[in-house]
Amino acid sequence: MKVRARRIVRRVLASVLFCFALALLLDRLFPLPLPDPASGSTVVLARDGTPLRAFPDRDGVWRYPAQPDEVSPLYIEALLTYEDRWFYKHPGVNPFALARAFGQWVVHRKLVSGGSTLTMQVARILDGTPHSAGGKLRQILRALQLEAHLSKREILTLYLDRAPFGGTIEGVEAASWAYLGKPAARLSRAEAALLTVLPQAPSRLRPDRNAEAARVARDKVLDRMAELGAWTPAEVHDARIESVAARALQPPLAAALLAERLHEEHPLDRRIATTIDAELQRALEARVGDYLMRLPERTSAALLVVDNATLEARAYVGSAVFGDQARLGHVDMVRAWRSPGSTLKPFLYGLALDDGLIDSESLLIDAPQSFGTYRPGNFDMAYNGPVGAAEALRLSLNVPAVDLLDRVGPTRFAARLANAGLELRLPRGVAPNLSVILGGVGVRMEDLVGAYVALNRGGVGGRVRYATGDARVERRVLSDGAAWIVRDILEANPRPGYAPGTFDPGSRPRVAWKTGTSYGFRDAWAVGATRAYTVAVWIGRPDGTPLPGQYGAVTALPLMFQIVDSLPRSALSATPTPPPSSVSEVEVCWPLGLAYDPARSDLCHRKLTAWALEGVVPPTLPERDATSWSAGITHVRVDPKSGQRLSADCERTGAEDNDIARWPALAYPWLSREVRRRASLPPLAAGCAPDGLDAIQPIRIDGIADHAAIARAPNSDKPAIVRLRALGASGDVLWLVNGKLEGETRGGGAFEYAFADVGDQTITALAKSGNYAQLQVRVLR
Repeated sequence: MKVRARRIVRRVLASVLFCFALALLLDRLFPLPLPDPASGSTVVLARDGTPLRAFPDRDGVWRYPAQPDEVSPLYIEALLTYEDRWFYKHPGVNPFALARAFGQWVVHRKLVSGGSTLTMQVARILDGTPHSAGGKLRQILRALQLEAHLSKREILTLYLDRAPFGGTIEGVEAASWAYLGKPAARLSRAEAALLTVLPQAPSRLRPDRNAEAARVARDKVLDRMAELGAWTPAEVHDARIESVAARALQPPLAAALLAERLHEEHPLDRRIATTIDAELQRALEARVGDYLMRLPERTSAALLVVDNATLEARAYVGSAVFGDQARLGHVDMVRAWRSPGSTLKPFLYGLALDDGLIDSESLLIDAPQSFGTYRPGNFDMAYNGPVGAAEALRLSLNVPAVDLLDRVGPTRFAARLANAGLELRLPRGVAPNLSVILGGVGVRMEDLVGAYVALNRGGVGGRVRYATGDARVERRVLSDGAAWIVRDILEANPRPGYAPGTFDPGSRPRVAWKTGTSYGFRDAWAVGATRAYTVAVWIGRPDGTPLPGQYGAVTALPLMFQIVDSLPRSALSATPTPPPSSVSEVEVCWPLGLAYDPARSDLCHRKLTAWALEGVVPPTLPERDATSWSAGITHVRVDPKSGQRLSADCERTGAEDNDIARWPALAYPWLSREVRRRASLPPLAAGCAPDGLDAIQPIRIDGIADHAAIARAPNSDKPAIVRLRALGASGDVLWLVNGKLEGETRGGGAFEYAFADVGDQTITALAKSGNYAQLQVRVLR
C-alpha cells in the first residue's frame, strides 16, 4: 500500500511538474499580446482634466488612458456587479459561470448568459479570439496567463482603457467625453449603467445612433443592480428617469497647436496635463474667430494669457482658425519669430531707470535727429519737442527711445534681455543696433509675455509654463522699483475712448498696456498686464505680407482689452499698489532735470512730480554731438540798469551775478516766447570784450539728415532745393556749402539752397560765436 501510494504521489507530482513546465513553455512560445506602452493614442488635458485634443494611435483609435481611481466608483461598482461579481476572487476563469452558460446553451440551444469573466473579456480584446469553441478555449488560456502576469488592478486598467464603445472610441474615459461630454470621474448612476453595457454591443447600442436600444440595455443593468442589492430601489428609480442623450462624436480640438507642441515634446506620454483653463480657452478661441471676421482675408491672430503668480498659461491660441489653409492655420504664432514693433520700449526705460540715467519725468527731446546714418521718425511723422520720460513711453515716441538706447548701448540692452529670457533674433552676422528698439529684431510671443509678467512680479519674469510638470524658471528683468515705475507709467495711459475725467465705472482692472506695429504693417501687437494676468495679442499674416492700415492700437488693442475684461478679477485689481521702498516721489525741474530747490526757483522753468529710484534724481541727459560743452547752467554778470551782460573787464555799479538754465538746442522750436527769453543770454553790453558765452549754446541743422541723398524732381530740369534751419541759434548764422559762404540767417530763420552740382556736399551752419553744426549730403542728379 505504501509503495502504491508513493507511486501515485510521484505521478501526481510529475503531472503537476509537467503541466507547470508545459505552461511555462506555452507562455514563452505564446507571450501575452500586451499593448506597447510607447504606442497608442495620446490625450492632452486641461488643468481640470477636460480633454483639449486627442491624438489617435496608428489605427485611428481614440483612447484616453485612465486608472481605476480616476473613474467614478459608481461605474466600477456597476461594471463588476453586472459583468463579474467574483473578479477579485477567481483566477481569471469562473468555472461555475462557464458551467451555467453551457447548461443554458444545451437547454435553450442559444446563448442565454455569458460565462466570460472580466479577465476573459480583456483577453478577447487583446488577442482578438473568434466566437467559437476553440476561440473560447484560447480565451480561457489567455485569461489564466493574464492573471499569472498581472495584478487585478492592472487587468481592470486594461479593460478601462481598451473596452470597445463604438466607432473608433475605446476606453471608458474616451466614451464618457465622446458621448456624455464629461469625465468618467463624474458619472451618474444612469450614465455608469449605460457605459457598463455599451461594450456588449457597441455598434448596436451606440446612444448617438440608437438611443432607445441604449436605454433598454441601460435599464437592464439598473434592474440587475437593484436585484443584487448593490443600489437601492429609490436610486435605481431616479436613474431610470434620466433620458439617454448623446452628442455627435466630435474629437476635442481646443488649444490644438499647444497640444501638438506638447505631444511632439513628450511623444511617449499617453496623458499630458496642461495648465490651460478649458472654459476660458474655448471662449477665447470663439472670440478671436469672431473678431477676425471684420479684418482682411488671410489675417491670422495669436494670443497668450498667463497667470502672473504661477507663470502658467491659462489660454493659448496659436492661430486664428486651426487648419485654415488660407490663414496658414497650422503655423503656431505664439512661438514664431516676429518683429515686436515698440513693445520692447518698457524694458529700455526700466533699464535706464536702473542705470540712474532717468527718473519718470526726465527731460527728453522728441525732435528730428540723426544717429550716424540712422534717422528715426515717429509713427505719425509728427514731433512733440520736450517731453518727460513717462509721456515719451506712453506715446511710444521713437526718437527719444532711440536716443535712450544709444546711451544705454544696444548690445548691452540685447544682452540684458537675453539674460532675462527674452532672446532677440537678428540676421546672421548683424550685431544689435539702434533699430532694435523700433522692432528691427525678431522675438517670440511667449518670451515677450515671460518678460512682461515682471511688471507685476517685482521685476522678476520667467519662462511660461504649459504642462503641469514644467519646471518653474524665473529670471530678473528689472529691479523691483524700476518695474513698479514702468508699470505705473503704462497704467496711467487711458484706454482708447476713455480720456481722463470721463466716465469709467472704476471696476475694471488696472492695465499696464503697450502696443507695437512692425515696419510695413506686418505685425500688430498689444500686451497688457494686470495684477493677476498678462495678456498678449498678435494680429497679422504668418507669411509676412503687409496689412496696410492695421496697427497695434487699432487692430490688436481692442481685442486685448476684450480679453482682459473677460478674465476673473478681484476687488484689488482696480486699486493701485503702493510703491516699494526704493521708489520715492520728488519734484523735479526742467530744463536741468534736478530736484526742485525753492532757493533757486529762477532755474526752474517747469516743475513736475516724478518717481525717483533709490532717491536718484539724474540731471538732463547731455546733448549728443554738441560742438561745445555746457553744464546746462550759464553764470553771467548783468548790469541792473540795462539788463545786459558784462564780461570780466567791464565794471558797472551794482552789477549782479545771475544763473541762466539753458535748454537743449533741439527743444527751442517748441518753447514759448517767455521760456525762450528766460533761457537766452542777455546781449553783451557795449564796450565789453567778448566773453565766449555765445559759443556755449549748441546748434543743430534741421531739414535734412546727415548722409542723406537728394535728387531733383523727375522730369524736371530744376536743381534739388533744401530748406534748412539752425536750431538753438539766437544770433546771426552763416551758411557754408563746401566751405563757400552761401547765405546768412538770424536765429532759427530758414536757409534755402539749390544744388547745381552732383556729388558729395558739405553743409555748415556757423554762429558768429564760433559754434557750428555740419552734415554731409549726396546730390544724385
